[in-house]
Formats: sequence, C-alpha cells, structure tokens
Amino acid sequence: MKKNNSIKFFLTIFFIFFSLGNLKAEIIILSSCDNSKDGFLKNEYILDLEKSLMIRNYVYNSKTFKKYRVTDLSVKKENTLSRFIYQEDNKILTDKVGYPQFYTQLLFEIDNPNIMIKTVINNEEGISPMSKCKKIERFEKES
Repeated sequence: MKKNNSIKFFLTIFFIFFSLGNLKAEIIILSSCDNSKDGFLKNEYILDLEKSLMIRNYVYNSKTFKKYRVTDLSVKKENTLSRFIYQEDNKILTDKVGYPQFYTQLLFEIDNPNIMIKTVINNEEGISPMSKCKKIERFEKES
C-alpha cells in the first residue's frame, strides 16, 4: 500500500515536471505593413501569445507626420503602442477601445497578412481592412 502511494507520488511529480518543462509560447511578427490611409517608414505588429500582448512599432513618413502634427502637437514621428490581446479560434483580437455602445478592436487571423479593424456601434458590428503586411514570421519559445 505504501509502495503504491510512493509510485503515484513520483509519477505525479514526473508528469508535472515534464508538462511544465515543455511549455511553448508563440510570437507572431507582422512587418512591412501598408496602410491605405497613412504612410509609414516602419509599421510592425508583434503578437506575444504567451503574454497576451500586442506591441505595434511604427514610424510615420513625413507627409503623415505633418498631417497629424497640425492638429495634435503631442504626435511623435516614432511610436510604440501596446494592447492586450486574446484568441478566439483562428482569430486574435486586441482589447476593446471605447465605450460599451461604441468600441473598436484590431483583428488578426492566424497566417493572414491582412489586419482588420472591428467597429461596434450599438451592437452592430462592422469589419474593415486596415493594413496588409508583406512579411509574417512565427517563432516558438521553449521554456
């Protein structure tokens, strides 16, 4: 009886150690992203699925920078934006920005170079293309 408990204990410890030892986390980088509305020298999205975090690094071109700087003096030419993300099936969405009746989210699909913007107004949903990326890289981290 005591021997069976010891075996169960060691098997449980081995299973836990083995499971935790092979954790994998994925990072997806979408780079060289074009935007139909604005011009960028650099526009990339880094999706860290382990940390549930999207980091967007972008640098406006001169024309776009001047366009936004005229109305907002706090606009910088180089920017980094962070948002929490979550995954639903094949889709990755950023956290909601706005109010309960009106909000927007960025929408990514796995292995799809198109980035969409999801807009919801009074429970009416619309999805529009925002950017198309020329390069998608996927990395798996093992811990």
